[in-house]
Amino acid sequence: MALTIVDTPITGGVDTHADVHVAAALDPVGGLLGVAEFPVTPAGYARLLSWLGGFGAVCLVGIEGTGSYGAGLARYLATAGLAARRKAGTARSRRSAR
Repeated sequence: MALTIVDTPITGGVDTHADVHVAAALDPVGGLLGVAEFPVTPAGYARLLSWLGGFGAVCLVGIEGTGSYGAGLARYLATAGLAARRKAGTARSRRSAR
């Protein structure tokens, strides 16, 4: 009997802040696999991506604040060839934009 190892597709979600980004790893049905904080530096971006990859094949990363705090991470992920999507802001941020 042959054993086939399948790399599980992982989705990441990142809440961005000035000094740290908080990342969550999700399985294919949305189950939470883990949450961790990473510094907002190129080395921190690399650690974040490596951490996500420890759960499986990273297929998509949703980033909050791609125009501000998350811009550097979005560029890093694009350079790494990963699909990054902008997450909609919170209801509070949408209200303050009116």
